[in-house]
Amino acid sequence: MYKNFLILLLFLHTSLLANEGETLFKTYCWGCHHQTSMAFGPSFQQIANTRNSGEIIAQIVDPTNTAITLGYERSAMPAFNRLTSEQLQALTSYIQSFKD
Repeated sequence: MYKNFLILLLFLHTSLLANEGETLFKTYCWGCHHQTSMAFGPSFQQIANTRNSGEIIAQIVDPTNTAITLGYERSAMPAFNRLTSEQLQALTSYIQSFKD
């Protein structure tokens, strides 16, 4: 019974995280990034296949300083440094869900 309860809690947490990540994507990212195709910025699929969660969060919070480290000549991306750590994790999890 306890094991089933834990599985249910994990499922609910994962579902909520995914929903929040998608909402954040639609609010902040959709103008420049698409899930699987190139837009102004790289697709989430490309990002998920080439970066780890720390690199994704660093790029979201401080794109100017991380762009060169990630292989870009410059960054046109604005900083989203007002997102909470929970929001950053939700958005990162959503991005990583597009990994091949």
